[in-house]
Amino acid sequence: MIRPFLTLLVLALVLAAPRLDAGDAPFALAPLPYPPDALEPVIDAKTMEIHHGRHHKAYVDNLNAQAAQIPELAGLSLLDLQRQMSRFPTAVRNNGGGHWNHDFFWNLMTRPGTGGEPSAALAAAIERDFGGLDAMKQAFQQAGLARFGSGWAWLIVRPDGRLAITSTPNQDNPLMDLVPEAERGTPILGNDVWEHAYYLAYQNRRGDYLAAWWQVVDWGKVSAHYDRAIAELAPSAAAAAAK
Repeated sequence: MIRPFLTLLVLALVLAAPRLDAGDAPFALAPLPYPPDALEPVIDAKTMEIHHGRHHKAYVDNLNAQAAQIPELAGLSLLDLQRQMSRFPTAVRNNGGGHWNHDFFWNLMTRPGTGGEPSAALAAAIERDFGGLDAMKQAFQQAGLARFGSGWAWLIVRPDGRLAITSTPNQDNPLMDLVPEAERGTPILGNDVWEHAYYLAYQNRRGDYLAAWWQVVDWGKVSAHYDRAIAELAPSAAAAAAK
């Protein structure tokens, strides 16, 4: 009699668990902003299909599963969630970060050779804070290479308006209120250095991937992120950043 009772109990618990229909789920996987093969040969179509359709989708699905358990999540935007991540369980941190990071990442890229150049304002800030674009790229690539295991490399606007390069583990990002203060800021550029982002084409050659990736960076998007970040600073910080 015990086994049938346990079976019925498990079934009752499963049926009673909160669920969200696809139409009610607060978080959604947006389509890629270009065809999967658009970034070839820098990033191949198969990598894009797996990365977006499986890895990113899993973060969204898992975050929605958390929202079914924590109704407060449904009332937060993905951006607002990052800024108060310390209030939520690790599963929300991992999947909420993964969702935001990938949305940001896809929209930073464009077809090879069509990404243009940094705006005059961004170029001036890069010159001021790094000594030039080549020096900034070198420091960014080093941040990606130095990240042990999985994570991200970022170019951020610090609260004082200065640019900085940092790196975060796993699916953390500089917006989160639980990352070390030295790593916090507004991302304007980010690259995924998890192996699934590059392994089919580059295997263990992360440095080759990081070097090639500049060919698909959309500097118009990066410059727009920079302008927005500066506009959101306090007036004193924005004025100091303009010098």
